[in-house]
Amino acid sequence: MGLCCGMIGLPNVGKTTIFNALTGSGALAANYPFATVDPNTGIALVPDPRLIKLTEIFASKKTTYSTLEVRDIAGLVEGASKGEGLGNQFLGHIREVDALLHVVRCFQGTDVVHVSGGVDPLRDIGVIETELMLSDLETLDRRKQKTEKKVRAGDKKAAFEVEFLAKLIGQLDKGEWLGNLPYTAEEQVILTECQLLSAKPVLFLANVSEGKNADDQMVQTVRDFAEKRGARVVTICGQLEAELSTLPDSERADFLNELGLTESGLVRLTREAYTLLDLITFFTAGEVESRAWPISKGMKAPQAAGKIHSDMERGFIRAEVYHYDDLLACGSEAKVKEKGLFRLEGKDYIIKEADMVYFRFNV
Repeated sequence: MGLCCGMIGLPNVGKTTIFNALTGSGALAANYPFATVDPNTGIALVPDPRLIKLTEIFASKKTTYSTLEVRDIAGLVEGASKGEGLGNQFLGHIREVDALLHVVRCFQGTDVVHVSGGVDPLRDIGVIETELMLSDLETLDRRKQKTEKKVRAGDKKAAFEVEFLAKLIGQLDKGEWLGNLPYTAEEQVILTECQLLSAKPVLFLANVSEGKNADDQMVQTVRDFAEKRGARVVTICGQLEAELSTLPDSERADFLNELGLTESGLVRLTREAYTLLDLITFFTAGEVESRAWPISKGMKAPQAAGKIHSDMERGFIRAEVYHYDDLLACGSEAKVKEKGLFRLEGKDYIIKEADMVYFRFNV
């Protein structure tokens, strides 16, 4: 896939603890700022109960889940855009990711030191976002100066870009998060080239302490903020998820039941991350393997086939398609065909969420 989410936030908010639980990594999680220096990278499995059902129906020998690359990026501090803390080095790491998982501390306690001396979710969010926007202002200003030279040389295309860059600078000056705004296709090209931090989609992770109603007020402040932004929030207890991740699969369900939970916070997190990245899942299934394939929403059948192997896209003939829900209702692939729910689709077919697909192609 190549798609990657970066975990950001102040130091000591629980990023590395959540990262370790999510990816099964063993990165250092310490009670002091900048325990993370170089970004830790891990691969998170995306749990999907539909895939378990497919493995049962087809008696598959292998089950392969979708994955998501996650990077644990060192904590930013106020003044990072000017080099404070570990500064621009880590702002550069953030530029490389496709989406941001912003971990916000929503738990009290003196055993984990807060870099600002006290817990205040909105202040913490403001510190991080201000530093990202200040860094973007510098990036845009440099690009605008270079592009203005092209305008003076008679480049008409550059004139449009200067106007757009000036618009972005004005929005950042007003404290607007660029990722919330609509853009034309031409503007989106420039935006992508600039790799702006504040143009990336964001999912807020409210990291709470253990307890059913713990930290509700702080979480609500994050939800209210995110709602105004048009962003989403996942509430997660990093410490609990860390404990859960050490248990055998057979014991996890019982552990969650004891806590009155139906699924872990990490399941919700990965599901929301897929939504954030505008991904859908199609399936391939058989005796050898049942597998989930993540693709961008709106992708056509040949390009989806290319996610499996490039030869399949080049030699694409057709896609044999039916829906997962139809398989579940019918009980077998043979009965899906009997009921006329099995379709042949051409190169213009847009793959849908939970499509079951078999690709025909020439080698």
